[in-house]
Amino acid sequence: MVRQPRWESPVERAIREAQERGDFDDLPGAGKPLDLRDTNDPDWWIKRYAARENLDLGGALPGALALRKEAAGYPESLADVSREEHVREIIEDYNKRVLADRLRPAVGTLPPLLAKTLDVDDIVQQWRELRASRVPPPAVDTTPEHDPARQSWWRRLFSGA
Repeated sequence: MVRQPRWESPVERAIREAQERGDFDDLPGAGKPLDLRDTNDPDWWIKRYAARENLDLGGALPGALALRKEAAGYPESLADVSREEHVREIIEDYNKRVLADRLRPAVGTLPPLLAKTLDVDDIVQQWRELRASRVPPPAVDTTPEHDPARQSWWRRLFSGA
């Protein structure tokens, strides 16, 4: 029997009760040494947390780095865009955000980190080539137009076929 002190804090009582219920039995990693290989890195805990939870830390990047990462994904990230006008709008919006980022004041004594603007026509051309390589050419329809199997059910109903 565990000897209880006269007074225990609510936290200590909750831990003791959980131990008595067996809530801490069979936890993952029980009986194994701690993994301390990257504890010299000051951000080790957040890196482990992001890896464990499969988090994308791209949203935590500074503006210019996030823009550079976005530009590195072009034109592959545009493969699902179906119209050239939309591709142009996306790249023009990206260029506007790059120019807006350049207007922000520099922080610290280091020179500011800048992202490059993209050539809209060049990206559109790459997008066209990417789409051409992914989309198979349309199949040629060799069936005659009067084929009853190709008519809609509505036309077959009223045509007497």
